[in-house]
Amino acid sequence: MRSRYSAFALRDADYLRRTWHPRTRPRRLVLDPAMAWTGLTIVATEAGGLFDATGIVEFRAAYRVGAQVGELVERSRFAREDGHWLYLDGDVAPD
Repeated sequence: MRSRYSAFALRDADYLRRTWHPRTRPRRLVLDPAMAWTGLTIVATEAGGLFDATGIVEFRAAYRVGAQVGELVERSRFAREDGHWLYLDGDVAPD
């Protein structure tokens, strides 16, 4: 999760696509150059341990776009394949 947050902050679309599960990966990923990610807080985790095949991470990610600040709250699902964690999908909390 932290590496994907860093990839969003650095606008590394290639890394994001590589760590996205093929079943749910978008064909194209366009990252907003005006969006600056300013902080990540992991709220909770479920499973995702050494011997788990799936895991869930709930997080809060702060951002800024110009003078506007906001926060993305998401509960993300991950699956382990060939020893690598891949992002499946997530539920975003309403603003």
